[in-house]
Amino acid sequence: MIEPFAPHQDLANVLLGAFDANLAGGSHDLAHIARVWRNAAHIARTEAGIDTELLLAAAILHDCVPVEKSSPQRPFASRLSAARAREIVAPLQWTAYRVDGLAHVIETHSFSAALAPATLEAKIFQDADRLDAIGAIGVARCFHVGGRMHGALYHLGDPGAEARALDDRAYALDHFPAKLFKLSGGFFTAEGKRMAAAREALMRDYVASLRAEIEGE
Repeated sequence: MIEPFAPHQDLANVLLGAFDANLAGGSHDLAHIARVWRNAAHIARTEAGIDTELLLAAAILHDCVPVEKSSPQRPFASRLSAARAREIVAPLQWTAYRVDGLAHVIETHSFSAALAPATLEAKIFQDADRLDAIGAIGVARCFHVGGRMHGALYHLGDPGAEARALDDRAYALDHFPAKLFKLSGGFFTAEGKRMAAAREALMRDYVASLRAEIEGE
């Protein structure tokens, strides 16, 4: 049987007790957690001295207080999750320094929070989480979230927003230029940057193909 959180599956089993699949939503479900952990573990192997147990805990707990993307509380979601994560890991008897490190990783992972990561673990984790927002999985998540927010796929009269302001709450296609195409420029690690560039290229090819189909070119 595959252990998606190896080599820290035992720790994962403890922390997953705090995961509520009913609150997660399809874009922040257990599969998202597993992908972010895999990204983080991969990047960590290219760096030295990384606390991978802390990264595993961050992967599981970074959205432990779910806030819908359309909520006005969205910019505070990572801070809420960090505070809850402190409570969840208390039985592990980690040092205060390590718990603070975990909270920092969670607080700074969010695009909406606009907080700069100060530790290497936080930089790795932000890269790992943002990798899951781009590429093929990013395309799927974009349209999934758009549907959850009851938005349209694209603006019928101006799908490329040439003569209107972008509105990614109303049109999923707008989310690519509004946010997703901007993410790869903010990666910290060399491996994260390499992976992000490949995923951005895939998204740009997809959007070009989609526009060609819907505009009849």
